[in-house]
Amino acid sequence: MFLVSLVLNFALPRLMPNDPAQSMIRDIYEKTGQRPSEYQMSIIHNMYGDPDTPVWEQFWNYLVQLAHLDLGRSIMYYPMKVTDLILQALPWTVYLGLVSTLLGWLIGTYLGARLGWKPGRLLDSIITPFAMFFSSIPPFWLGLLAVWYLSYSKGLFPAQGAVNQRMQPASLTNSDWVLSVLYHSVLPLIALTVVGFTSWLFSMRNMMITTVNEDYVHLARAKGLSPERVRNSYAARNALLPNITGLAMSMGGILMAVVLAEAVFIYPGLGGLIGASTAVRDYPLMQALLLIVIVLSLIFNFIADSVYVLLDPRTREGS
Repeated sequence: MFLVSLVLNFALPRLMPNDPAQSMIRDIYEKTGQRPSEYQMSIIHNMYGDPDTPVWEQFWNYLVQLAHLDLGRSIMYYPMKVTDLILQALPWTVYLGLVSTLLGWLIGTYLGARLGWKPGRLLDSIITPFAMFFSSIPPFWLGLLAVWYLSYSKGLFPAQGAVNQRMQPASLTNSDWVLSVLYHSVLPLIALTVVGFTSWLFSMRNMMITTVNEDYVHLARAKGLSPERVRNSYAARNALLPNITGLAMSMGGILMAVVLAEAVFIYPGLGGLIGASTAVRDYPLMQALLLIVIVLSLIFNFIADSVYVLLDPRTREGS
């Protein structure tokens, strides 16, 4: 899958109209009113690739660059390297996406297990409609409401940014800086978690409703085990498997999931880079961001397959 992804990541930008070199040449002409010299043209083509070069040679050069962790130079932020841009923005997006996804997964899975264990009771009749309502709300719209009410109306939280810029130095050892980061992330985390937990809740609830009628659950009850142990160790453990797969798949897409939320809260993550690179056709940056999403998806899916062996004895070799 990784090799196929590499080929697609190389081919798709080249199927798009225009190319990075032509974009750079056009930008120079618009700013200076003069076309680049032959020497400048050769430098640009060396950086972004000459379209007249054979495709196999371009692909080989692309692989060599990846082997040296060289993702090229951004057109939009020239002469900055794409690697430097991503390393500056990636920690913010990973923090926001990872924490909101894990919180939503934990809350949704726990509530889904409780509701599916005894569906139709008072707790189920209250939480399920509540979750259905929030599942239809886009995160960015909920974020706008949170900014309007909790920030502008009540003044409880900052409306934008990831940290107070006056906090120095920017280090995990600086407790004031860390607290400022946590304080600024409350609103985006609320928006992403409230909307995100609903899918996990419905998935776990539906699986629990099916699992509680399995023979091994009835056998555990017949043994006289406590209801909590039957629910957690027998029913929920097997109902959890689809949510594990879903969590692994969503982890790969956390970079894309927080794009709109970052735009609402002016959060300095990859969301701004994705939107800007698409608008100005910054091909090297677009290509690098797509590759990161692919690699993260493969890594987390591999982790999920490994965890399956621990959760489901049927998947173990020789079982």
